[in-house]
Parts: sequence; C-alpha cells; structure tokens
Amino acid sequence: MKVAVVGATGLVGTKMLEVLAERNFPLTELIPVASEKSVGKTVVYKGKPYTVHSMQAAIDAKPQIALFSAGGGTSLEWAPKFAEAGITVIDNSSAWRMHPDKKLVVPEVNAATLGASDKIIANPNCSTIQMVVALNPLHQKYKIKRVVVSTYQSVTGTGVKAVDQLMNERSGITGEMAYKYRIDMNAIPQIDVFTENGYTKEEMKMVNETKKIMGDDSIRVTATTVRIPVMGGHSESVNIEFEQEFDVEDIFNIMRHTKGIVLQDDVARQVYPMPMTAHDKDDVFVGRIRRDETQPKTLNMWIVSDNLRKGAATNAVQIAEYLVEQKLV
Repeated sequence: MKVAVVGATGLVGTKMLEVLAERNFPLTELIPVASEKSVGKTVVYKGKPYTVHSMQAAIDAKPQIALFSAGGGTSLEWAPKFAEAGITVIDNSSAWRMHPDKKLVVPEVNAATLGASDKIIANPNCSTIQMVVALNPLHQKYKIKRVVVSTYQSVTGTGVKAVDQLMNERSGITGEMAYKYRIDMNAIPQIDVFTENGYTKEEMKMVNETKKIMGDDSIRVTATTVRIPVMGGHSESVNIEFEQEFDVEDIFNIMRHTKGIVLQDDVARQVYPMPMTAHDKDDVFVGRIRRDETQPKTLNMWIVSDNLRKGAATNAVQIAEYLVEQKLV
C-alpha cells in the first residue's frame, strides 16, 4: 500500500503525516510530495526521513492513494492526472467539493456512498465536517428543517502566516499580515471573500456542503463565520429546527452513542467543549444542549473540533481507511 501525501510540507500535510502515523495506517511506502522548490527536502514520518518528490515523480511511483492538501489550483491541475493513472485522490481543497460527479465525504455520515470508481473524493470544509457529524444522527431521528450556525474559527484554518501574525501581535512584533486587521484581541466577521449575496464563501460552503453530505436539499442552512484569536479548534453555536418534536434527554442519549462524538455537557460542573481541550484530538465535542424556548421543535447546541485534525487531516485519513477496509483501492 503506497500512499502519496501532496502538500506534505504544509500545515495540513504535516498533520496528515502525524495522523497516518498515530493511526498506524497500513502503508508500505510513503511518497511525500510538494512544490518544485521543496523537491529534494526531507520530511519525517515515524522517526525516519523521507525525500520530497515532484508531482510527476509521485504519479510514476503509482501509489494507490494520494492525500491532497496543496490548494485548489494545484488540485484542479493535478488530481485528474493522478486519477487517470488509477490513483485514488482524497482532496482537502474546495476544488471538487460541489462538483456533481464527485463525492463529498464525512465517513460517519456518508462513506457508504463510495465505490471503486470514485477516483477523486472531496474532503469537506472543516467547519462543515464537525457540524454534520453532530447533525446527521439527529436528522435521521427528527428530520432537520433549518440550521442557524455561527462559527468561532481558529487562525490555523488560515495557515502558518495567520499563526505568525497572531503570535507576532502577542509579542509586540511587526510582521507580515495574513488578515487586513489585527487578529489578537479581536474577532473578524469575514472568512474568505464576500459573494454577491453578502455572505462569504466560507458561509456558503457550510450551506451547500451540508445539503450535499447529508443528501437532503430541503435542509435550510444560514451561517455567519468569524475568525477569532485561538489556535487548535473551531467552535460553533448551532440552532436546529426539527420537523418533529424531540425529547432533550433523547438528544443527549443520541450524542452519547454516536461514533466520533464526545459529549461534554455538565453545566453544574461547568463542563462544556472548548478549543483548548479539543486541540490535537480527533473527535467532535458537543455540549450546551438545550431547548430553544422561543419556538417549538428547536434545539441549541455547541460543537467544537480541532480543524486541522477532524476538520482536515483526520477526516481524509478516515476516508482512506474506509477505502482500504472495503477493498476499494
């Protein structure tokens, strides 16, 4: 089992290598891939150095799986070339997510839709992934009509440049800016560029991807996404309106027994999910579950997950694990 990691020197690519090692993914050969300027450099996997390859060299090595985390432009150019060579691509960019012929997969929700012919598989947006893991079992039981979500997203979602900006600001150092505004001691209500309807691309990703992953275009979603000065996790305040009446204790029970979810909800002891406790974990953490008292059949909950892990690297590796388990590669 040969596995290529495309974008192996980047923030998510580095995390992919960590997750592959931690989960003991059954690879026999690792092929790290990066841009031409990084070819010949080394990355470390399970304590061993591996030389970084070019794109074409990786294709020539014929891996069964290629985990892509190198940006949308790179993916649009190279993912089809890998696929044509018979390599299954799991892509972390937004390039293929809404393509009508490409599957958009969160393993806990819709892995069963995958087949051997799916050679380019899209990894969803980080904020969408954690939300649908919690929403899907509730949708199966009570059918969701509408979701109102506000996010509080880590600077790691932007990349190394944003992490550097935050740390520079905390140290009083003037440096390169990832954002137009200061991020430390601030909250920026813009993630990605604005679209014609006044929403950002990040907000529209949550709207459109939720429907596609859950296989139900009737679910109405509206989102506000905000960047905050934390590292290690995205947080979401989610208001969910159901078609059917629900029992709050049943919601707790569903969350308690859903794979991939850790319930942290004990308000008497001030126990609830936070980015600092979700950091470096693979689970989706759910808490602050309570009925919305302003209208019927509506629930509030708080969802936190590490955006570089479940929101990116771990979800991609879990897709790869499913493909191997089901002998689809």
